[in-house]
Amino acid sequence: MPKYFRFKICGYYLYFTSHCVIEAMHVHASEDTTQRGSAKFFVMENGDTTIENKGKLNEREISIIRSFIKDNYQEMYEIWSKKSHNGFYRGEQTN
Repeated sequence: MPKYFRFKICGYYLYFTSHCVIEAMHVHASEDTTQRGSAKFFVMENGDTTIENKGKLNEREISIIRSFIKDNYQEMYEIWSKKSHNGFYRGEQTN
């Protein structure tokens, strides 16, 4: 389960799973990497996100994580693209 970073943002790991690389680039956020109660952010080419599932996150945490993704999406995309040939989110899932 690849993590984008080893540290947590607002107490949440940012990661993706090997079975979800068939979709467009996205970021799961959860306290651990079990996906229980995880949030899911799809990432667009400009670093903006759309949220599919907010999980346990409150609005403040969502805002902080979105801002972090926006500031770091290019580095995150490099990690994503090593495992997936699907690019950024374009308004529809690629699976």
